[in-house]
Amino acid sequence: MNASRSPEPALPDAPLRDDVRRLGALVGRMLAEQVAPTFLDEVERVRVAAIARRQEGAALAVLADPLSGLDAAHAEALARAFATYFNAVNIAERVHRIRRRRDYQRAGGAPQPESLRDVLERLKAQGVTAPELLDWLLKLEVEPVFTAHPTEAVRASLLEKEQAIVRALVDGFDGGRTPQERGEDEERIHMALTAGWQTAEASPLRPSVQDEREHVGFYIADPIYRIVPALYESLAEALQAVYGVAVPLPRLLSFATWVGGDMDGNPNVGADTIAASLASQRAQILDRYIGDVAALARLLSQTSGRVQVDPRLRQRLDEARVRYPQAASRIKPRHADMPYRSLLTVIGGRLEATHEDGHPEAYAGADELRDDLELVAASLVDHRGLHAGAYAVQRLIWRVRSFGFHLARLDARQDSRVHDDALAALFNDAAWSQRSVDERVVALHAHLRGERDFVASEDSVATSLRAVFAALRDARQRYGTAATGLYIISMARSAADVLAVLALARHGGLLSPSPLRGEGRGEGTPSPQSVDVAATTTSASASTRPSSDPSGHLLPNGEKGNTVVPLDVAPLFETIDDLTNAPATLRALLADPLYRGHLAARGDRQWVMLGYSDSGKDGGTLASRWSLQRAQVELLDVAREHGIALAFFHGRGGSASRGGARITPALLSSPRGSVAGVLRVTEQGEVIHRKYGIRALALRNLEQTVGAVLRASLRPREEDQRETQWRERMHALSARSRQAYRALVQREGFVDYFRSATPIDVIERMALGSRPSRRRSMRGVEDLRAIPWVFAWTQCRSIITGWYGLGSALEWGVAEYGEEAMAGMARDWPFFANALDDVEMLLAKCDLAIAEAFSRLAGELHEPFFALIRAEFERSRTWVLKLKGADELLRGDPRLAASIRLRNPYIDPMSLLQVDLLGRWRAGDRQDDALLQALVACVNGVAQGLQNTG
Repeated sequence: MNASRSPEPALPDAPLRDDVRRLGALVGRMLAEQVAPTFLDEVERVRVAAIARRQEGAALAVLADPLSGLDAAHAEALARAFATYFNAVNIAERVHRIRRRRDYQRAGGAPQPESLRDVLERLKAQGVTAPELLDWLLKLEVEPVFTAHPTEAVRASLLEKEQAIVRALVDGFDGGRTPQERGEDEERIHMALTAGWQTAEASPLRPSVQDEREHVGFYIADPIYRIVPALYESLAEALQAVYGVAVPLPRLLSFATWVGGDMDGNPNVGADTIAASLASQRAQILDRYIGDVAALARLLSQTSGRVQVDPRLRQRLDEARVRYPQAASRIKPRHADMPYRSLLTVIGGRLEATHEDGHPEAYAGADELRDDLELVAASLVDHRGLHAGAYAVQRLIWRVRSFGFHLARLDARQDSRVHDDALAALFNDAAWSQRSVDERVVALHAHLRGERDFVASEDSVATSLRAVFAALRDARQRYGTAATGLYIISMARSAADVLAVLALARHGGLLSPSPLRGEGRGEGTPSPQSVDVAATTTSASASTRPSSDPSGHLLPNGEKGNTVVPLDVAPLFETIDDLTNAPATLRALLADPLYRGHLAARGDRQWVMLGYSDSGKDGGTLASRWSLQRAQVELLDVAREHGIALAFFHGRGGSASRGGARITPALLSSPRGSVAGVLRVTEQGEVIHRKYGIRALALRNLEQTVGAVLRASLRPREEDQRETQWRERMHALSARSRQAYRALVQREGFVDYFRSATPIDVIERMALGSRPSRRRSMRGVEDLRAIPWVFAWTQCRSIITGWYGLGSALEWGVAEYGEEAMAGMARDWPFFANALDDVEMLLAKCDLAIAEAFSRLAGELHEPFFALIRAEFERSRTWVLKLKGADELLRGDPRLAASIRLRNPYIDPMSLLQVDLLGRWRAGDRQDDALLQALVACVNGVAQGLQNTG
């Protein structure tokens, strides 16, 4: 950690290397001050030994022996020291991304790859005309969905210290800073590092739903809130530069969250957290608007004697003095000749009033606020104010369009089996869940037509679900229709599972009069309107198809055109078998006349959620990826047969084992027609921090996402005549991969091996989230949630969740089809190439020697299981390299290879500390809390070092 000592592995970017050394030296200085100079010397000895082990091939014992038997406090301090270094490296790499972006902008030549200008230039070169592009912009819907699945729960106070370090490093980009200023930068970093060292990484208490809500809210209401207008400005500049057009832009972007609405397996979530989350989000976004309006009022000081204003603005101000006297009383007499400031003062007062339910001066909704702001913007533009504040007003308008009065739409999710439990009580039928699908559909039809009532029931599950749907009903009335999102059904396997939600929603009073039309972009979503401050407000329908008139269908209450359930119900298909059966499930659902009546009222668009996590845990990475790819193709075929639109919600995790992927190759390798202008995808765990923790990187990520959606929608990859054959081969390969994977996880003794050879018992005790780590008792792998499953295998450095079974499949494929044919698939088929790229990255992060040290903790189970793991690893590594024509992993990505090489020598000591501590903790029957605390420090440190952990 001291730049004067052993050299760091070479990095491809000199400024990044300089930042890493600079931060490393400051970490060393802090450790010497906060612990002792001798402690820093010890850290350096361990670090040098770790580097020597990597570079010289020394035995693992050379590094492991000095780390064994340390007292718990000392081991914890060592783990925290290396974790602090990792955090510094992570910050340096993120700041370097900002530096590269600025370098592209400064050079003024070719645009940065995957920037919006780069995307538009590519599309233009592919023959996309301006009218075609603008038509697709009207259809674009990008909605990241933030979920409470943390594998890295960082306190907000530590996030703030990280941001202070980022600001100091970015300030250092200025070559004109004086020596005194640079010294002040160093002290700011040193202060942040020191305060961070003196702060526990997380509370010892398991986070509540409120804590999770505050954590997610930090990202949405701070970095993301700030950069949303810049995204639209960047797109407008790219349109002008590439196509020479300046037009009003529609809304492209919104946000959603599961925090407070994800009930699946979490007894802490229900009606009360739904209400609390929506109230908190509303308060948070109103406070943001109040601050921005106050800043605009200070800026817009134009006086009547110097400039004219729109007569409509004066009229609105006069009306406001009468209609909103409390807000108008805030206008100071000396500001009476400042019409913009006066109106904005009223706007601020009305926003304050909106905090209070039923206040007579409150805004009825975000549209009313936007109307006031657009009047201010139009007046400024019409009276030479384009550069006197109009752009600042427009930025707030874009925020209001994006966040409304709800900040982020709140989804709800529940397991289909919970719905069945409630229906068993409401139908007074204890055998309900054992009945056939047809029997359940008949009973649900009878209820929905009003022919069979529910019985009065005090059952706790039925009562709880009734309260949930009542809370969703109240939310629509209190916060507007845009505040609530999808209702997702986990473990959805039949049409009956979806009809069950409609029945339970009606039971909870979630009803709306008459069919809801014109909701093609999602209920409550504003129609696309002008982003050009010089243009008058316009609106255009963004629905991809006209809403169907459902009068020919029986609505769920048995009447025509009376009331409907105003809810988009999304079945979640998450296991391999569920994905395989998904087309048949959807076909049966769309053939149901009652459901078609509901869907017609929702604009004839069906949402389907795809589960990447459980499918990977169920069948291994290759079988999961192929099942997801094939399911999308077949589901789209079913939707076309029935004349409806289909939209996919991708439940991706942070690790490649759970669907985590770089957005551009992921979308470009997806099935043709599966994107179609719509991307709804979960953002989880450390991915949220990595993508959105720094404003410049949040903007870059959203630009890449919007650009990838445009490319995949307007010009999906061309058909290749070999694809039919490739798909047939992939079907066989995925079956072989799944067979090998299942042979491992279903082998007798595997669950015991897993619980011994990984730190799963530590992870289960960590305060990572409000949701339990298991669904039920741990009878098998299927009862463990995918996040701790992946997290545990990543911690022990084998990461089998991302590659096991692939080597067997590739070896079989080469024997069956020939190495040249398989290499051609790897080279020319984006789906297969992208899968191999992700696996290659995971293989590069593995360390089988350390994984073996963990495995030995399993005693007699070590030899039979680890022999299988080692053999499959070698097969996977060998065939990935051969099919890619490479002699070492990540040959084609030197920046990533260098980053991993930089981290490995610092992860290794923490992993070996973890092995030693784990053995001692278990030997003491897991009673030593000091050892547990040291283990948690190791787990957190390894997670920071490997980054994509779960």
